[in-house]
Amino acid sequence: MYDVAKVRADFPILAREVNGKPLVYLDNGASAQKPQVVIDTITRAYAEEYANVHRGLHFLSNLATDNYEAVRGKIAKFMNAASENEIVFNSGTTEGINMVA
Repeated sequence: MYDVAKVRADFPILAREVNGKPLVYLDNGASAQKPQVVIDTITRAYAEEYANVHRGLHFLSNLATDNYEAVRGKIAKFMNAASENEIVFNSGTTEGINMVA
């Protein structure tokens, strides 16, 4: 059974109340709320590893590039893609649609 309370607990912002009722957020088209694990990972990346990907030869750029490409592999495995080359990152839905149009 799908435990809605358990899923909501992963998202700190959903602990808020609006007009005395639990916050419900449905505007996920342009920006989705983040679970705590994502917030923690992004915070760590900004604080300890942030650099341009595929744009430098220095330590932090190499680390950021390695992490970026490792995620491509994880997504390919999760999506059961035949190759990591099938995973294409873009800035959002509009760019993605334009890429295949």
